[in-house]
Amino acid sequence: MAFHPPSEIQVTSRQIPAWRGIPNTSIQLKPLMIYHGAFDATPAELERRLEAIGEVVPQWVYTMYSTTHFHSTSHEVLGVVAGQARLCFGGEENPERFEPTVQCGDLIIVPAGVGHRLLEDLGDKAFDMVGSYPPGKQWDMCYGEAGEGEKAREIQNLAWFHHDPLYGGDGPALYV
Repeated sequence: MAFHPPSEIQVTSRQIPAWRGIPNTSIQLKPLMIYHGAFDATPAELERRLEAIGEVVPQWVYTMYSTTHFHSTSHEVLGVVAGQARLCFGGEENPERFEPTVQCGDLIIVPAGVGHRLLEDLGDKAFDMVGSYPPGKQWDMCYGEAGEGEKAREIQNLAWFHHDPLYGGDGPALYV
């Protein structure tokens, strides 16, 4: 088990403007973040690390839905624990969408409101992640449809992380 220090990893950050009914990062201006190669751990080891830091609670191990969706009730932390995939953030028709390839060992911080979906599962192993959310938060499913505007406006009331979900007192999520 290894959790690489923040100074040894590459971090990709993206601001993604609102697109149709998907607010993306436009409400809180917190970026989507990918910590590349941040850990070499089993799902259980990653879950224990996230629980020890205490900013998020692991809730599932699964892949990412292939339909664009966002959460209005919680930020989301996704730790890739198997495989490799190409994801889409921002909405697949959004000219300013972001389509990274992520792999085992990457940690993704998805701010509330950012549309996301699985585009393609790559490689030989099935793509799986540990999905985690701040304590007491339950994720909802929004699709950018009419009638979701009030839910999206509530994103402005969500607190950001007090500690970095993976690194605790000193990590990239604290400097945005």
